[in-house]
Amino acid sequence: MIKVLQYGEGNFLRAFADAYFHTLNREDTPNHEGGDYGVYVIKPTPSKKAGQTALFEKQQNRYHVILRGCEGGSTVETANRVEAIRAFINPFEDHGAYIALAGDPELKLVISNTTEAGICFNADDRIDGFHSISYPAKLTQFLFARYCAGLDGLYILPAELIDGNADALKDCVDRYIGLWHLPEGFKRWNDEKNFYCNTLVDRIVSGYPADGQTKVHLEKLIGASDGLMTVAEPFGLWAIEKKGNISDYIKEGIHDIEVVLTDDIGYYKKRKVRVLNGSHTNLVPAGLMLGMETVYDCMTDERLSAFAEETLKNEIIPYVSSDTAATEAFAESVKDRFRNPFLNHLLVSIALNSISKWKARVLPSFRDYYAEHGEIAPRLTVGFSYLMALYSGIERTADGYAVRLADRAIEIKDEAAYLEYFAERNPLRAFLADERVWGEDLTRYEGFYEAVAANIEKIKNGACLL
Repeated sequence: MIKVLQYGEGNFLRAFADAYFHTLNREDTPNHEGGDYGVYVIKPTPSKKAGQTALFEKQQNRYHVILRGCEGGSTVETANRVEAIRAFINPFEDHGAYIALAGDPELKLVISNTTEAGICFNADDRIDGFHSISYPAKLTQFLFARYCAGLDGLYILPAELIDGNADALKDCVDRYIGLWHLPEGFKRWNDEKNFYCNTLVDRIVSGYPADGQTKVHLEKLIGASDGLMTVAEPFGLWAIEKKGNISDYIKEGIHDIEVVLTDDIGYYKKRKVRVLNGSHTNLVPAGLMLGMETVYDCMTDERLSAFAEETLKNEIIPYVSSDTAATEAFAESVKDRFRNPFLNHLLVSIALNSISKWKARVLPSFRDYYAEHGEIAPRLTVGFSYLMALYSGIERTADGYAVRLADRAIEIKDEAAYLEYFAERNPLRAFLADERVWGEDLTRYEGFYEAVAANIEKIKNGACLL
């Protein structure tokens, strides 16, 4: 058996990694024999979701993942029973069962999803502590126990949504080794025998159904009650940095989710940020100002759907990679995801911190287009114009900042300095020129400020720019 140590019992890992390992166990094709993977879930904190321990016991660690979404233009809704979890261990109550895994030669993989804040170093963490120390501190303890048992290292695959997640995790472990004055031999073992693989994970998991009607519907689909069922979109991608002999334990291809072992994790990050996130950021302000509430609403509106597709085709996809075919295929999956009728993906939620999002997600594509054509990207400029028109209407409220649209008022959340700048009705040109905001002077792009200013006036006068 290939054993997997998993820090975290939440919806995402159960609908992502655990569904993948379950699929590997069930597959038997000419190119792949059924696997023998067993996931050992570790409860990461002493108090979080205390009732789930009983649910795992009651359901013998089995549950359903319901995939709901759009594939190839058609709506799909399928339920898959997942049986990859062999044990649910609460290390705060049964520390012996947890630490015994450190001495198990069948253990090969460590996976975690402890939120972005979970990968952190705390100089107050003690080697003889456990309940209140950070995840990297717990991992250091575990790896030291494995080293003392004389066993080989592990493949460590963090799923936390930060850049260089494995690099950040190893840095924390290294710091704990120094803080706790652990042996030099252990440090060498950690450097040479453990493989910290950066990853990119991508699947929207909405979790347990939030409303009673959906719950009843899904229980009928399953044919039983399931307190651990979790809902996810059909799309799933796990890009993993290729190190050591990881291909002996992680199989590439589509196994519920698509898994890619790569030497260039940066490509997959860039593709996701520009194609998926960049499209969202460029679309949302226009959608809000045209009366839409969700991404699905935008994709069922002829004007907004065409705007999103043309922006992708002409101003984003050509500047992601020389392999435009691969990027185009990913873009098709993105359009399916945007058209998912089961995801209540609110535009106001995506609009959070829009300034920094535009800088990170859209500006690189805008810059590349300008470098190639010597002129501003027309649709990205329109998207930015809607963003600036939205922010130009910001007003202070008793609780924060809001914008009054034609059909409703919406709260705007961003850095206080940006919100206050627009609430004070300060000049647009100075904001675009502020290198502290954008990392560069946006007015240096010939015609950009003039186009945005003119577009804002048109929008204020009721014109639709799409």
